[in-house]
Amino acid sequence: MTALFARHALLPEGWRRDVLVEWNSKGDLTLVQPDAAPRIGVARADYVVPGMVNLHSHAFQRALGGLTERAGDGPDSFWTWRELMYRFANCITPEQMEAIAAQLYAECLRYGYTSVCEFHYLQREPGGALYQRPAGMAERIAAAAQESGIGLTLLPVLYSYAGFGEQPLRPEQQRFRTDVADVLHIAEALAPLRSAQLEVGAAPHSLRAAGAAQIRELAAALPAERPLHIHVAEQQAEVEQSLALCGKRPVEYLMERIDIDERWCLVHATHLTDEETGALAASGAVAGLCPSTEANLGDGLFPLKPYIDAGGRFGIGSDSHVSHSPVEELRWLEYGQRLARQARNVAATHEQRDVGAFLWQAALAGGAQAAGRRVGALADGLQADLLVLDGAHPNLDGVADGEVLGRFIFCGNDNLVRDVLAGGHWVVQGGRHMAQEAIAQRYRRAIQQLREVRS
Repeated sequence: MTALFARHALLPEGWRRDVLVEWNSKGDLTLVQPDAAPRIGVARADYVVPGMVNLHSHAFQRALGGLTERAGDGPDSFWTWRELMYRFANCITPEQMEAIAAQLYAECLRYGYTSVCEFHYLQREPGGALYQRPAGMAERIAAAAQESGIGLTLLPVLYSYAGFGEQPLRPEQQRFRTDVADVLHIAEALAPLRSAQLEVGAAPHSLRAAGAAQIRELAAALPAERPLHIHVAEQQAEVEQSLALCGKRPVEYLMERIDIDERWCLVHATHLTDEETGALAASGAVAGLCPSTEANLGDGLFPLKPYIDAGGRFGIGSDSHVSHSPVEELRWLEYGQRLARQARNVAATHEQRDVGAFLWQAALAGGAQAAGRRVGALADGLQADLLVLDGAHPNLDGVADGEVLGRFIFCGNDNLVRDVLAGGHWVVQGGRHMAQEAIAQRYRRAIQQLREVRS
């Protein structure tokens, strides 16, 4: 049994003082007791908050960071970025995938993510042939997560078509090719890895890449407790293509054709009508919002305020990993809304007027639902995932409980995460990951190899 005494801790009911937190060797929280007396020999912390869930990741894109920021001859967009991403994706080996993912996950932990949902679609060799082990690339992702210590929800992707109307895949997309049987086979091969720290779900890539009949078949065949994720309505051009083909907008079409409920996470859902916003909120599904990537790609802004007002659930993800920080995602989420609405303090409700507290707790609850794992709060029976903030930093010096999350999210760019406990293990201490140098060395080698191939 291990323990931590927190002078201030964020519990489901709000901030409490003098909280004794205990967990067992399996990584389960066994005691969360406010108003406790300090114990001799128990480590102490000033401010403790539950670790955040990163509900949307394409780990290999970490290696692309900063390499697509040069203007082309014509207008640049998501679609021109995608062509660069395809060329990069077709160079990566399994060994490089594991090195890149380990680097990413170590960085995510250092900044406050303790869980990640990996939307994984590099399933085949670059030419499209199956690996000897069809789940081999996914197993590399799992190995990287285990080495870093981050909790993982692994989502093998259904990717059958190049566009609406079941267009055949292009040569550069053959590496992503799967049908329903392929995805179920990969999920079955990964089943022995399932644990408190690793769940396996599935992800139809999008309505562009998977047909409605396929999506229904996959959802029916996957065990009912497993999560399902899908990209939808990220770009305006995607909406226009959907309307041209079937007379329906993507979210409207998805809601009509698929039983969307609490097991689903709709990633991006950027371009919604009022009716679609209400329907998504009423479904109980989670909107997976990735503000730093959505800004980087010029996607647009999710209708956050009406969605919150309708009781909608949301979480955050780092997606293409132009950022690895939940603080930056939440700040972007709020600031984008302020700019669009020319208003302040948008992400709030009558019950919770503190914007920082609302964003952290709402994103945490939505992320936990999307991950399908026992995470999301400091409470008995859940995974022992927590962040110790640097109480000695000037941004937190002497702050009241109700000011902590506001200072954490909206005051400066220093990383205030000092120590990180994930699955009951200290994986970051003093701001450094336990295997930071070894992971970084393999990452540098992988990047050098990729540069040589690309040149």
